[in-house]
Amino acid sequence: MATFVGFAVLVTALIHLYLWKRLVRDTTRPGRWRKAGGVAALLLALLVPATMVGTRNGSYWLAWPGYLWLALMFYLLVLLLVLEVPVAVAKLVLRRRERAATGAVGEPAPVPAGGGGRADTTTTGHVAEPAATGPSATSPVALAEPPAAPVAVGSAEPPAGEDGGPRAAGPRDGRDPAGDRPDHDPSRRLLLARGAAIFAGLTAAGVTGYGVRTAMGPPRLDRVRIPLAKLPRSMDGLRIATVSDIHLGPLRGRAHTERIVAMINRLDADLVAVVGDLVDGSVAELGAAAEPLRDLRSRYGSFFVTGNHEYYSGVEEWVREVDRLGLRVLQNERQEIRARGGVLDLAGVNDVTAAGTGLAAPADYAAALGDRDPSRPVVLLAHQPVAAREAAKFGVDLQLSGHTHGGQMVPFNQLVKLQQPVVSGLGEVDGTKVYVTNGAGFWGPPVRVGAPPQVTLVELRAP
Repeated sequence: MATFVGFAVLVTALIHLYLWKRLVRDTTRPGRWRKAGGVAALLLALLVPATMVGTRNGSYWLAWPGYLWLALMFYLLVLLLVLEVPVAVAKLVLRRRERAATGAVGEPAPVPAGGGGRADTTTTGHVAEPAATGPSATSPVALAEPPAAPVAVGSAEPPAGEDGGPRAAGPRDGRDPAGDRPDHDPSRRLLLARGAAIFAGLTAAGVTGYGVRTAMGPPRLDRVRIPLAKLPRSMDGLRIATVSDIHLGPLRGRAHTERIVAMINRLDADLVAVVGDLVDGSVAELGAAAEPLRDLRSRYGSFFVTGNHEYYSGVEEWVREVDRLGLRVLQNERQEIRARGGVLDLAGVNDVTAAGTGLAAPADYAAALGDRDPSRPVVLLAHQPVAAREAAKFGVDLQLSGHTHGGQMVPFNQLVKLQQPVVSGLGEVDGTKVYVTNGAGFWGPPVRVGAPPQVTLVELRAP
């Protein structure tokens, strides 16, 4: 745990350092605004771990500012990283224009043809004298003034005159050729950095606002039909209302539970399956918020399996509390469901997080699935989709899971794929069908983008 916390703090610090560079250092000149931006970046960096620790210790007032900043930070990071490529291209174009402008200034000016006997100056400052036509020939050259001192090409300043004052302006009207570099103007690079920062900031704020509205809104009802080869014809159409990741906690309370219960009851389902991550807090803190679960209605019962967050919140107390509310907690065990003249095995395993915690028995697939009639269809409730890799060894027909939140915040769903075989919807793992619901709540930021909250009605179909 200490290693994980240390790694998380390091990553948070590096992200805020990057954001400070792109949003503050690159967009401001030295002065009080840059200092103020640096202080703000430091405070926001400290807010993230303070929120993680504080909300677990009852400081719920940190939840809204801390978790909202976490979401905004995530989208700022993603957008600024995406903008690195076009910004780098724009800087390259400016640099090439600068070099082209510098090269054009450094070339010697063309020398007009000497006609009419006038003096011809070259880039070295020597005066070419025309040949005389005779000893008595008169020429404008004889009336010319002595040549000026040589002028070195590329000199930063024109040479002084005889009285110590500056010479008259040259062919470029006194402008400094070496300094005449409009494409090297720092204000252009500053404008580019500010444009990228404004675009990233406005887009991140818009996406975060949309995500808050989605996450705090009512869950979406999805219906899915899943054929099971072993399901008796008499049980065709058996319906299981499935919900996960309700996440009662600092930002979700009793009203959230009441809305979900009312939604499930309207479905008139045969079974109700709550597949983990009900809470983010103790029974003392959230018992009242979970109380509406006692009103769940179904024909053949309501069932619950633990998720990883139960192990952070006092799993043994919550198992007793959920059982008191009328849900059957399946802890590495199964229940025969006799309905419509057929039989289905409904099994449940503890979350894989239980291993090594000492709080409850780890997931035991043999205890839940072994020594059963293989002719019966079996549906397994397991919080994490990854459990299917073990469940498939016992011939599980269908596994119902949650945990992933469907990724919760695109493009985070791409990272979830590195750990879980199915992120959202129906998939298959080693011959076992796996359905993953997005969950009805959220963890951390009250933001959902690309993965709306969800309650699913799973309808089992016979072949």
